[in-house]
Amino acid sequence: MMRFFLSFILLAGVMSAADSLPPLKGKVPQIVAELWAGYDPRKEALKSEVVREWEEDGNVIRYVRYFVGTFKGEPAWMAGFYAFQKKAKPAKGGKKLPGILHMHGGGQRASLMLVKFHASQGYGALSVNWGGRPMEGAKPGEANTDWGAVDPTQNNVPGYFNVLPGEKFLDAVESPRNCNWFLLTIGCRRGLTFLEKQPEVDGKQLGIRGHSMGGNLTMYVAGTDARVKVASPSVGGTGFRTFRYYDLPPQIRNVRGNLELFRRTMGYQFYAPRITAPLLHLGASNDFHGQMDATYATGARVKKSVPQRFVFAPHFNHRFNPEQQVARVLWLDQHLRGGLKLPATPVSQLKLTDVPIFRVTPAKGLPVKRVEIFYSVDPDPRSRFWRSTSVRRDGTTWTGALPIMDTKRPLFAFANVYYQLPKPAALPRNQTVQEVCISSLLHEAKPQMLEAAGVKTSGQTELVIDDFKRGFRDWFIINGNHRSLCQHWTRKITDPKWSGPEGAKLALTLQSEKPNVLAFVLKENVWRNYRGKQREYIAEVRIKGGALETVKLGLKNFKSVTDGAAPNSWAHMDQLAICAKYEVRRPKPMVFAADPWQGPKPVFKRLEWQLED
Repeated sequence: MMRFFLSFILLAGVMSAADSLPPLKGKVPQIVAELWAGYDPRKEALKSEVVREWEEDGNVIRYVRYFVGTFKGEPAWMAGFYAFQKKAKPAKGGKKLPGILHMHGGGQRASLMLVKFHASQGYGALSVNWGGRPMEGAKPGEANTDWGAVDPTQNNVPGYFNVLPGEKFLDAVESPRNCNWFLLTIGCRRGLTFLEKQPEVDGKQLGIRGHSMGGNLTMYVAGTDARVKVASPSVGGTGFRTFRYYDLPPQIRNVRGNLELFRRTMGYQFYAPRITAPLLHLGASNDFHGQMDATYATGARVKKSVPQRFVFAPHFNHRFNPEQQVARVLWLDQHLRGGLKLPATPVSQLKLTDVPIFRVTPAKGLPVKRVEIFYSVDPDPRSRFWRSTSVRRDGTTWTGALPIMDTKRPLFAFANVYYQLPKPAALPRNQTVQEVCISSLLHEAKPQMLEAAGVKTSGQTELVIDDFKRGFRDWFIINGNHRSLCQHWTRKITDPKWSGPEGAKLALTLQSEKPNVLAFVLKENVWRNYRGKQREYIAEVRIKGGALETVKLGLKNFKSVTDGAAPNSWAHMDQLAICAKYEVRRPKPMVFAADPWQGPKPVFKRLEWQLED
């Protein structure tokens, strides 16, 4: 009762205060510097409350709320989880714990799991609940995020691409302060103020991280707040989102209000040059949100004096392998706790000869376990298939040939270098990993460059999609450790070298110890609505089990999950999956290959197109 009374007193006091951001008078901010001029996240008193506190695994965990500011006469409060290890040792040379601010992604909420993980690693960690979803484990009546008279949450989606005035927006005139990201950035910068005021935390050692929409916020905060000493966005915070790329539609097609004003004040490419903290971009090579090409283009605008790394998980969309994920953990440790120093970005070169060649020289510092070189001829970063090439080592340099069939298509290439860690590194959910991945820069050669360099075409279309002699290097695997839920996905069939010929059947030779059912999934026009409607087709196949067998599927064997119709062609298929179980949510919930898998996982021997006589 007393805590409720004190919270009421605090709330009443804030409600009577003047607005944190007075109405605009005169000129509307036109650039990033003008937008943030004069705002000080320390200026207003940071009132806060502990909603609930408990101890778990040696960590002190608090469900907290802090005052963001007063907007349009009403207070805004941010909820979150804050945690620190009760007996944690300070970083080298320090007397207090470094702090980490975590910003969740779209549709998510403050992460209790992440603050517990970072606390166990010797940090004071705060995860803010900017989206306002119910806090994990919240009890009835417990306070949550409350934005008051404004709403920058996903209940107000148009506000993310907006500069126009409105009921839930800040200014009565067209202004970048009417963009949701402006208020959310203020809320997160106030989160840094919360962290630096905690008695356990060293306010001069603060790092930030965020995923997806939280990655966007990571770039905004890093580009506006000098207190940030290290930053790592993942699959978010990439610029040039309102620009066309190779005649592809832009990510943001409809901005509400002045497009140029939105670009100049909210485009991440204009925040990148303002970042002074070491920056690690964690990405997925086929991400729909933090697109790979745009990530590198945004990173190119960061000052050369700022340490920067790129880490990309091949074939994935919006997720990573442990070897990529651990790079962020180690990056934060390096710059906040004096931990292991990550190797520099590998030196790389794309040489346009008769057959293009990619060279990569890993940085020194850790033993190199392996080098992988990938290339693609698809201009769409979301849907492209990344071909892997054979790699040859010559001293300290690894080289791979990149044969292409058509010089009318652009060429893209990058490398991943995997280093051996001196000891296993920890990840959330009790994972450990023994290697860390660092990516090279992304290299691009436009068709006119290929032709000017005299690049020759070589090779031809192939009927064999995969003989699996290199395992699943051309695939991405979901639920790989769960035999009844395992899914193997590839974009190889969208590449012109392996796309399905007219009249062909898809044939998989495999061996399963026992009878089972597999679901084959085809996705058409994935992220390519400029080419046609996205459709999904499923075929369920019974596997006899025992001896080696070949399954053959024609177009008529696949049925649309929408209307049951078969596809007309293989031509626009972008993804193929072979699943032990597959669930569809739309247009209605459906489960394919629903029976639990029996026996060990199947062994795939050959996947190919077979032409009928």
